Amino acid sequence: MKYNGPKVRLSRKLGFAITPKARKVMDRKPNAPGQHGASKKRAKLSDYAKQLIEKQKLRIQYNVHERQMTNYMAKAARLVGNTGDILVSLLETRLDSIVFRAGLARSMYAARQYVRHGHVLVNGKRVSMPAYQVQPNEVISIKEKSRKLECFQEAIRTSAAPPYLEVSKADFAAKFLYVPPREEVPVVCDVPLVIEYYSR
Repeated sequence: MKYNGPKVRLSRKLGFAITPKARKVMDRKPNAPGQHGASKKRAKLSDYAKQLIEKQKLRIQYNVHERQMTNYMAKAARLVGNTGDILVSLLETRLDSIVFRAGLARSMYAARQYVRHGHVLVNGKRVSMPAYQVQPNEVISIKEKSRKLECFQEAIRTSAAPPYLEVSKADFAAKFLYVPPREEVPVVCDVPLVIEYYSR
């Protein structure tokens, strides 16, 4: 199932910030969570444990169910090309992911909620499915009535979009230009280990 627990604790456990709040806390407390987090030596991990951690990192960053990840992996394996790169592309072209990368939401979790609550439009039409696969040249925008909300105002002020998105801050909109190569996707994960995990 999707993770709905404390994001800061999970971020400290995985070693990278998954929300703006987690980033602030980790500047002060970069060690693992718990009473002995600062002094505790981490045990040497088995190959399986390394694969599992990387898989969890990828899943948490995109906030998807394990079943969804399995389906994305199966789809990526059927397509021609590098399976790891295709898997990341499939996840990155989800609607909630594009909303987050465009700076229309401050976290992936917020982006999912905005989509589900009907604040997001694709080519001017409301789409409430976070898993909707955005196609090149489609325009993602925030509903006009929702643009006055502080959450969107704050997000758009601090937005810094990747090269595959053309953002118009004045219109609270972003155009998806092309499916990004792996090196342009700002995801923290050793993807080959994820592929090894699902290939067992």
